[in-house]
Amino acid sequence: MTVHLVGAGPGDPALLTVAAAELLRGARVVVYDRPSMDAILALVPEGAELHCVGRAPGRRALKQPEVNALLIALAREGDVVRLKSGDPFVASRGAEEAVALTAAGIEVRVVPGVSAALAAPAAAGIPLMLRQLSVTATFVDGNDDDEHAEPPDWAALARLGGTLVILTGRGRIRRTAAALIEGGRDPETPIAAVSAAARAGQQVLRGTLKDLPAPLPPPVTFVVGPAAALDLCTSPTAS
Repeated sequence: MTVHLVGAGPGDPALLTVAAAELLRGARVVVYDRPSMDAILALVPEGAELHCVGRAPGRRALKQPEVNALLIALAREGDVVRLKSGDPFVASRGAEEAVALTAAGIEVRVVPGVSAALAAPAAAGIPLMLRQLSVTATFVDGNDDDEHAEPPDWAALARLGGTLVILTGRGRIRRTAAALIEGGRDPETPIAAVSAAARAGQQVLRGTLKDLPAPLPPPVTFVVGPAAALDLCTSPTAS
């Protein structure tokens, strides 16, 4: 009666950890978020139960309490692999699920994954820390909805400097950029938008806080700071 919170990484099966791949190959039940995880789900044995709790054509996404209840019910029948994008404990609500499962007496094990917060800059050739430019990197969940106990303090983050990695919807980035400028960040600060990081369809666009890159298909990771202007990767998907 164990739920394995497994990090799927950015979506390429080659970037799964060995532990994650082994659990998927032996899974009886898998609960996952996105229909786009098909390449990773191909590792799951034929006949395993697959439960998509994210939005799909003709079906709404389950709310978090509903996901928690489903995991508890399935775990009472046997082990479950809960597949999470990126890392289970980085902006993916894995911690909320772990709290609910533990309260219900369900054992939880966590298998770390490569978060988009790390994969996107690296795949775009952007070093998060480079002694000549920045020795600090700050990760921000920019989806400032009503469920946040404490919304991001953009003014404080603007003063902090260094490299910011912002995980947010593309519809919020203009408001975020304006808040950073209002907080004192130079409007000419470079920003990079990385879509479909570390996958075949990866796209990278660069701009500045005052002249933002054009919108890209989600999921998008934004990198703000001097390092965002760099491209140290020879991948043809970076631009």
